[in-house]
Amino acid sequence: MATPVHKNYSQNPPAGIPSYPMSAHTLFRDYPSPVVPRCDDDDDDREDATPKPSAAPVGALIQKKFLEQRKIFLWGAVTDETAKDLTEKLLYLESDAPGKPITFYINSPGGSVTAGMAVYDTIKLISSPVTVVVTGMAASMGSILLSAAKKGNRYIYPHARVLIHQPLITGRMVGPASDINIQAIEMEKLRKELNQILATASGQSYEKVAKDSDRDFYLNAEESIAYGLADHIVDKL
Repeated sequence: MATPVHKNYSQNPPAGIPSYPMSAHTLFRDYPSPVVPRCDDDDDDREDATPKPSAAPVGALIQKKFLEQRKIFLWGAVTDETAKDLTEKLLYLESDAPGKPITFYINSPGGSVTAGMAVYDTIKLISSPVTVVVTGMAASMGSILLSAAKKGNRYIYPHARVLIHQPLITGRMVGPASDINIQAIEMEKLRKELNQILATASGQSYEKVAKDSDRDFYLNAEESIAYGLADHIVDKL
């Protein structure tokens, strides 16, 4: 795809061209291209009409470089889209060099349990050891993904946080009472499953985890290590 080219007509635009303030929001909008008449026969300074290959976006180059270094990132909510991206990268890195370590950076407020468990299970199933680094927050489903790493491979930034709590139902639930009861039973089963994951990862008793996660339970870096959900505070990069 050709890189959009923006010409600045914000000052004294040609006749027929509307004046728009130039900002990040207007940078890639399409504006009519003016026809500029020429009054000379010199072709030396005319632009070459041959399309030139566009450079890859800087973000894509950075992602490519990090992937070559076997580093992957979750920055934001756990969704089907982000889980797909992470799972694909984990499986690619596993097939590229089975058993070679992977570093997974997390800054997430949580999100979809089903999407998150797809990533969790992938981390557990591949042979490549995954080191998880919490950079800002590993909340809710993010704390479960932190727990996917083996003990010794869980790092946290000095001012990062971990949050555990019971799973939530979002949105409006409409249906017969029997169906709502089915959903409630399933939610309770899911809650027990997630609490068991946290208990196993932390070394805390299931009962303590269940009690602590009944409401929002925040842990700073030092508290996360004391609780058993992290192993090291990052002191240099």
